[in-house]
Amino acid sequence: MNLQTRIRPSLIKLFLIGLLVLPACSAPTPAATLAPTPASLPEWFNFNLTDVRTGQVFSINDFSGKVVLLEAMAAWCGTCLQQQNEVKKLQGLTGNSKDLVHISLDTDFNEDAATLKEYADTYGFDWYFAISPLEVDRALSNLYSSEFMNPPFAPMLFIDRHGSVYSLPWGIKGAKALQTTLAPYLAP
Repeated sequence: MNLQTRIRPSLIKLFLIGLLVLPACSAPTPAATLAPTPASLPEWFNFNLTDVRTGQVFSINDFSGKVVLLEAMAAWCGTCLQQQNEVKKLQGLTGNSKDLVHISLDTDFNEDAATLKEYADTYGFDWYFAISPLEVDRALSNLYSSEFMNPPFAPMLFIDRHGSVYSLPWGIKGAKALQTTLAPYLAP
């Protein structure tokens, strides 16, 4: 076997590994320090959502002047449940601040309002839970990456009092870390 024959398979393996690794390295890393969206509010702020717990119809615009913590989730997602337990702890740390609104958007098109309501009731979660309409899914995916629609990544973002949107890192965020991140935005 000559040198050229031995190198070629190695180069091919290296090339294939590069194809797998490169997209992961070049993907945007969500962080609370990312620049907010432009001054004009995203169109998805206007879309109607329905809280499955109360039947109340609302939109993100209804919470203008407040800080909104929004997560993509699914009732089957164990990571989501862990993250929501941290949000429940966050409520205690912030004294259930009226200036902080939490919304859980179920992005699994196989789930319905009854399933989501039962989930929220079973675990004693008392914030907004809504089935995400397709137009909201598309807007979030287009604006903040398709990974935002993958519940096991524990995707979250928050919207400040002025409507600027900030992405949070993937993975479970502890209550204390969330409190630290949100504190400057909740300050009067």
